[in-house]
Amino acid sequence: MHTVIHFTSQNVFLIGSILVFTAIMVSRTGYKYGVPSLLIFLMVGMLFGSDGLGLVFNNYSQAQFVGIAALSVILFTGGMETKLKDIRSVLVQGVTLSTIGVFLTVVFTGFFIFLLSRFPKLGLQMPVVMCFLLAAVMSSTDSASVFNILKNCNMKLKQNLRPMLELESGSNDPMAYVITIVLIQVAQTLFDPATGAEGINYGRLMLSSVGTLILQIAIGTIMGVAIGFATVWILRRVKLNSTPLYSILLLAVSLFTISMTEIVKGNGYLAVYIAGFIIGNKPMNNRREILSFMDGMTWLMQIGMFLTLGLLVNPKEMIHVAPVALLIGLFLMLVARPLTIFLCLAPFRRITFRAKAFTSWVGLKGAVPIIFATYPIVAGIPGSDQIFNIVFFITLLSLICQGMSVPRVAKAMRLNLPEDKKPETFGIEIPEEAGKLQNYTLSGEDLAGGCTLKEINLPEGARVVIIRRDDQFIVPDGMVNLKEGDILLMIYSENGK
Repeated sequence: MHTVIHFTSQNVFLIGSILVFTAIMVSRTGYKYGVPSLLIFLMVGMLFGSDGLGLVFNNYSQAQFVGIAALSVILFTGGMETKLKDIRSVLVQGVTLSTIGVFLTVVFTGFFIFLLSRFPKLGLQMPVVMCFLLAAVMSSTDSASVFNILKNCNMKLKQNLRPMLELESGSNDPMAYVITIVLIQVAQTLFDPATGAEGINYGRLMLSSVGTLILQIAIGTIMGVAIGFATVWILRRVKLNSTPLYSILLLAVSLFTISMTEIVKGNGYLAVYIAGFIIGNKPMNNRREILSFMDGMTWLMQIGMFLTLGLLVNPKEMIHVAPVALLIGLFLMLVARPLTIFLCLAPFRRITFRAKAFTSWVGLKGAVPIIFATYPIVAGIPGSDQIFNIVFFITLLSLICQGMSVPRVAKAMRLNLPEDKKPETFGIEIPEEAGKLQNYTLSGEDLAGGCTLKEINLPEGARVVIIRRDDQFIVPDGMVNLKEGDILLMIYSENGK
């Protein structure tokens, strides 16, 4: 007899802790074989779900809430870690992909799904609006998946590809969200018995859709900029008693941004990314501790989100849509995404064919499409369950085929670069504008002209902060006798000041 377990107030923390612990332990093994951590979390959720160990969770509204909260933190942290100097040269390309690219993906994929729906044997009986709604749900590149894979694989790419991919994935959710919401509104109108297809004013509907798109993006941008600069102003003037309070303050800002923007009918996903970007590119005290905290929160949110979505799916139902979902997924990966990328990046001739091909392959799907797939269900659109199962299958396909192969594809296309070795700073942190910390190990040749700091040749603009000798730390001065093997931690200013 199959055991059924429901979440209750008595067991939610027990079950939740077991799920998180199991997911983290399993992800350690998966990492050795190049399996994305997020795929592991998703599959652990499925393992514990109703078709696995019997844990029942079927509340789409709660899953949607968890997803929105998680994405607010993920996008905010992603924005904070995106440096203006890195994206300045790829800003136009990234914005083009996150807007026109999403729209073209919806058009190409939606038309293909419509063609499949004309073959009854495939079991995809969908009106045309539902075909394009399914395409819209899957149109964006998942920010959580892209950030996670590029960061965990320590990938450094040629032609400034990493900033462009992170910018695209961090900023394309709003376009996909708006198109999804607009198509849901169209579907609700079409399926309303009181209206019917004959009673629809398509011209007015089109104008309303375009107006919704412009309004969402405009208000989202304004709110993100306003909250971002307001937070920077507050951080410069408010002195808190404890460093962790700054991190908690920023966590509250991320949740406030997305919720407040939604209240005023703007796009919260865009606003929270812009706010994080503005805050992260301004001077900030305790930056290392804050980013460390936000990185930990991002991991927690990712784990919780993917586990929740894994619990939500019913694998037995997903099997029924597997053939048609496989066709749509392969078309999306091998036709729609590459065609979109090459069309959008055609004006940018400095981007090579190999770089465009790699960009098309990093069209990762993840939590965002699954979360967007819950919107039609919550809205009560007929046939939404089929959309959800198809999207979930395609997400698994993308994480397995694309997610597991991104580092190998980059290497095969000769687009990867060796990762910069980070200096050992011995826990010392300085403001970014003050310079860079670098360490250097003394050799016998360095000490040939003398064994004190004033007698060795240091790079212009470099000052020694501390000296490490084995497990001993020495405060530098001009009289300290240096030895071979000593590690000098230096602050280095490129302008020599």
